[in-house]
Amino acid sequence: MRIASAAKAFSGAVALSLVHRRHLRLDDTLRERLPRLPSAWGSVTLRQLLNHTSGLPDFAQAPAFVDTVRADPRHRFDSRRLLDYVADQPLRFRPGSRYQYSNSDNIAVALMAEAATRIPYERLLDELVYRPLGLRHTSLPQGYRTPRPYLHGYDVDPPAPPEDVSEVLGMSGVWASGGIVSTPTDMTSFVRGYAGGRLYGRHVVREQRRWIRGAASEPAGPGRNAAGLAVFRYTTRCGVVLGHTGNTLGYTQLIAATPDGRGSLTFSATTQINQALKPGLLRKLRAVQENFVCALLRPKR
Repeated sequence: MRIASAAKAFSGAVALSLVHRRHLRLDDTLRERLPRLPSAWGSVTLRQLLNHTSGLPDFAQAPAFVDTVRADPRHRFDSRRLLDYVADQPLRFRPGSRYQYSNSDNIAVALMAEAATRIPYERLLDELVYRPLGLRHTSLPQGYRTPRPYLHGYDVDPPAPPEDVSEVLGMSGVWASGGIVSTPTDMTSFVRGYAGGRLYGRHVVREQRRWIRGAASEPAGPGRNAAGLAVFRYTTRCGVVLGHTGNTLGYTQLIAATPDGRGSLTFSATTQINQALKPGLLRKLRAVQENFVCALLRPKR
């Protein structure tokens, strides 16, 4: 299945693993690591990219990018040049001054990881995330094909019949911000290891869990949302879980785990649900997700 923006947690896992290994620092700037990017963006830090306080304009909203996707949904982008679509734009706000979810942030995170190691991002995923957590069916494809068999995603707009949109979009245009495909089993293994801090030391976990209250994932997850470094805290009526959501054409995802990584849930809907498209359905979805979190956190008898 396509995991959409839950893939942002994977870019966080790569970056924070490199911080643990001292290949990167959370205070490293775009000016230091990616000098080819606009000088006006230079003061943005890795930390600000990971918690969406960078101010980077979102390439996915750039008119030229949108027009290209509309003309050819399977267009093959150069994933490492996606930020070029907004390179002529200033920062949206002073870095660190506010929260704003942006797909550009995780593209920049992946590019910083490559610049620090001189290793392709796809290989970093394999070495730092897939193998340590035992993920056997997770990958970052460039094209529109999904490995078989797969969970089909649909555009649902009654009274029209559901339309299979599983392979309408190519993944090169989302890359590190949302291009990963995985399975429920692998996602369970990932979120348990990621939320539980198995990939890096306690000092990195402490930094990751410096929360920005009220900062929601996209779409918002269950309960009250707060943002950390490539992870969100979901405070429900039954307790707290950590994880990430995502949505793309045909899919809506939630992965979450207890802070110790011992319990988890993977929740997938086979249509796109978000505030802009289906606000009423999103409210219902979040209520159902909260019920699942309560079932997860209920004391075992």
